[in-house]
Amino acid sequence: MTTTSAERRIWAAPLPLTAAALSAGLIGLIVAGIATGIGQVGAISDPGPLTRWGLPAARYIHHIAMATTVAAAILATVAIPFRTGPRNRQNRQSGQEHPLYTRTMQVAMSASVVWTVAALAVLVLTFSSLAGLPISADQGFSEGFFDYTLNIATGQAWLTIVLIAGLCATLLAAVRQPAGVGFIAVVGLSAIVPMAMVGHSAGGDDHTAAVNSLGLHLLGVVVWVGGLIVLALLAPQIAHTARTLSSRDQGGPEVLGTVLRRYSLLAGLALITVAASGIINAELRVANLDQLLGTDYGRLLVLKTVATVALAGIGFAHRRWIIPRILSSTRLLWQLIIVEIALMTTVIGISAVLGRTPPPVPDDLPPDATPARLLTGYDLPPEPNLMNFFTLWRLDWLWIAIILFLAIWYLRATVRLRSRGISWPVMRAVSWLFGLAVLLWITSGGPAVYGMVTFSGHMIQHMTLTMVAPIFLVMGSPVTLAMRALPVRSDGTRGAREWILWLVHSTWSKILTHPIVAAVNFAGSILLFYYTPIFGLTLEYHLGHIFMTVHFLLTGYIFALVLVGRDPLPSRPPHFARVIILLATMVFHAFFAVALMSSDQLIQPEWFGNMGHGWFPAIDDQHTGSELMWGLGEIPAVILGVIVCIQWARDDTRDMKRLDREAERTGHAELEAYNQMFEEMTQRDAAPPR
Repeated sequence: MTTTSAERRIWAAPLPLTAAALSAGLIGLIVAGIATGIGQVGAISDPGPLTRWGLPAARYIHHIAMATTVAAAILATVAIPFRTGPRNRQNRQSGQEHPLYTRTMQVAMSASVVWTVAALAVLVLTFSSLAGLPISADQGFSEGFFDYTLNIATGQAWLTIVLIAGLCATLLAAVRQPAGVGFIAVVGLSAIVPMAMVGHSAGGDDHTAAVNSLGLHLLGVVVWVGGLIVLALLAPQIAHTARTLSSRDQGGPEVLGTVLRRYSLLAGLALITVAASGIINAELRVANLDQLLGTDYGRLLVLKTVATVALAGIGFAHRRWIIPRILSSTRLLWQLIIVEIALMTTVIGISAVLGRTPPPVPDDLPPDATPARLLTGYDLPPEPNLMNFFTLWRLDWLWIAIILFLAIWYLRATVRLRSRGISWPVMRAVSWLFGLAVLLWITSGGPAVYGMVTFSGHMIQHMTLTMVAPIFLVMGSPVTLAMRALPVRSDGTRGAREWILWLVHSTWSKILTHPIVAAVNFAGSILLFYYTPIFGLTLEYHLGHIFMTVHFLLTGYIFALVLVGRDPLPSRPPHFARVIILLATMVFHAFFAVALMSSDQLIQPEWFGNMGHGWFPAIDDQHTGSELMWGLGEIPAVILGVIVCIQWARDDTRDMKRLDREAERTGHAELEAYNQMFEEMTQRDAAPPR
């Protein structure tokens, strides 16, 4: 096979050069460790030099290996073809497994093994550091270690990370299909949760903002850093693929530019996430300029900021100048990527030391903390009233990031459709944006503030989350918009549009969107939530609160989608069935609310009964919350019923018009056949019997 001169100019970064760039982080770690004094002997108890230096080194290797594993799985899922050969009629890729896909899976499997070993090392070394005991095989060390992993939050978190890493390594050795690899990527990303829970942010003054911003920061770092490392490790295979496979097989010289463009989009989103979350987290840890410039923690933050700005500049150069001229600039491209990896790993090395450096703002609660502060992590807000529900805000950065992303995507997709001459109803966009605004108020406004201290505030948050916001979001028809605005891929990979189609037609979608399942899930989850320990877990644990928000939002969204949505579903019930389902859920809501109002048993008394606000008795507040549940549940249900009836009438009118047009086109052939049938029946009845 002959190659063009452009193909022969494709240059790949050698693997030793990539290894050198990865080692730059260890140099940064050593320099930062010497500057901050983490290698010095402790004044009270000393775990030994192996722990003092081994812990940050193990953290560094852990972060690199985790990012590489997850990023490789993500790229294999959305950016790299699974098969070689042309696409067939079923819109699937034929041929053997693509060599670039094979190499990506090898990188993911190797990195997952390193990740598992590094996570186990961090678990052991963290105990050694906290206990002040050198690593040994003594019985005392072993007993303390097992107690640490089973009963201490930090040990439990790192044990969870070890299990997640081991699960990813096991699954990567057995799974090859992109859907399964995508699931593995989600499993790997879940390790961010325990990491965020046990950082400096876990005990911060603003617990919610600190944990959420750190989680977003880790998410951005994994996608950004890990993706770039994977690209560098794939460089020889990319160059070989570009030289040997023809463009007809989706593996020609354009493969490098295609993969880079897709990664560039992910990296851009990750960069914004890293920068914004880093600023938020730094603001919580550093109170003023003196602490920023006069402490080891602050100076390390400044170094991270400078490096991040430099990385952003390199990324801009990639997207603006290098990628559009990929065939003539491959050497410069990989040189910049190697420099970028060296800077990134240096920042990660500094971060590993930063995690061992106490921040200027202490993490501990004040000694005179109120009962509300001990339970929720925040002081009591003012006594609740209608004005306070709309003026008090406690920003939840996780949901702010999600809402901003969804709003910007929807507006960009609408503009893209209109630029192609395709109309999109303005009221759908208004409905979508209003639903997001309601969701923002629920998660960061008064319902979020009072939902943790009063049962009535929680019920406002719950019912608005599951009955109000989903109606407006469903009426925005986001799936239909995505199907029209997102590009269709023809190279054997699955982009956002392909994954949405796969999800809509999947077995899980058929089950969850079945009318009976949606109704039972919508109504039954209330019983399970309030009459089991689940409610207490969502109040006590930040992760439980996030789970509650996601669950009730999705439950309400699926229920509203089945009743009034216009987005595609595997099956949709007839209108009369929707009315029956809606009436049944209204009756259930009313029954549950009345039962709760007539009960004298306080739900979660150890939480709501010990808040110490003195505004009103907790049982009276529970009765008020029950009344709010009834009202906030029935009013949106009536609105849903009105929408169902309007859609029913419109669909009937549309069907009648369609039938009239069909009759005019065929000369009323169906009516004539119907009348002829009755005429024949009359003649047959009038004929004398034989």
